[in-house]
Amino acid sequence: MTAQPLLLKGFEVELFTGRSNGANVGVAHEVARELPGFVTEPDCRNLEYITDPIRDYAELPEALLSPRRTLRRWLQERELTLLPGSTMSLGDSSRFERSDPSNAYHALIEQLYGTRVVTASIHINLGITDLDWLFAAVRLVRCEAALLLALSASSPFLDGQSTSHHSQRWHQFPLTPQAVPLFTDHDHYIRWVEEQLTTGAMRNERHLWTSVRPNGPRRPYDLNRLELRICDLVTNPHELLAITCLLELRLLTLKNNMEALDPLCSSSLSADELAQLADRNDAAVAESSLNAELRHWSDGRAISCRDWLQDLLGQVAPLAESLQLSDCLKPLGQLLAHGNQAMRWEAAHGQGQSIEDLLRTGIQGMQEEEEISTGDACLG
Repeated sequence: MTAQPLLLKGFEVELFTGRSNGANVGVAHEVARELPGFVTEPDCRNLEYITDPIRDYAELPEALLSPRRTLRRWLQERELTLLPGSTMSLGDSSRFERSDPSNAYHALIEQLYGTRVVTASIHINLGITDLDWLFAAVRLVRCEAALLLALSASSPFLDGQSTSHHSQRWHQFPLTPQAVPLFTDHDHYIRWVEEQLTTGAMRNERHLWTSVRPNGPRRPYDLNRLELRICDLVTNPHELLAITCLLELRLLTLKNNMEALDPLCSSSLSADELAQLADRNDAAVAESSLNAELRHWSDGRAISCRDWLQDLLGQVAPLAESLQLSDCLKPLGQLLAHGNQAMRWEAAHGQGQSIEDLLRTGIQGMQEEEEISTGDACLG
């Protein structure tokens, strides 16, 4: 049997900029003008860069960290830095700071959503050109996306206050359109997107903000990848690659087990019930991440988030070993044992550490991550 090749992997990385005390300062328009590879978001306090598609995990840390080093040098000349977290932890969410006042789409975003969209995240893209596999993957990931948010949650603070959510970002982010079905195939997806554009529920083909979506050079027609959009910002490259590895192993397993792993084939629930279950699971994890009680897509039974993740890790372990990826998954054990970034911050804040102090430590941690050796993607 020929070994399954790894998928192409690319990342869209959104980051906040600000001062060393954690205060947000918007410079995205200047960065995009002066540094190739960086683009603006509607609000100037965060910006984005995109990595090229890469298969080999050993090459991914440098692809993720090199743009950060370039940006950091530019920021240091202006006494600014990169900020951890996925919301404006010490920011002012009462006002929108436009990065491009002449951009009509940005004006629409501000008018419709305000600063609910001013967040930082990681979008993980995995290359799949087989459309049957791609849409089965979108369905499976839609039903399990909450687990990946639980591992990545990093936004318990907003406006200098502790919120009641481990992912305040996902809690506040406006899912658009409000009801997204479980797509049965490519034709269903095309018809649905065209209908949303006709009714104005989507203003353009990019205006589909959900936990996972098909992506490609000419949506909704030409598709070549799955885009996971639910994850909060994960600054540690080893943790991010561990989450990515779990997702990739899940999709590789799906390819050879469609009947068992495609929720449309193997669940006792209807497609509408699955979509609603997935959205409720996402909301539960946005609140309490790894501590959440979820409902399993196979039959709707209650299951703890931690137990579900442990089950998945056990299921993908043989494939990980055969592909020499077992080490890549190791940080997930630490996340399950010690909590994600939001849980660690929340615990420290509860013991008296200020949000500013936690951000200062996080800022220093990001800088140290950029200084690490990138010779082995799965150690650290």
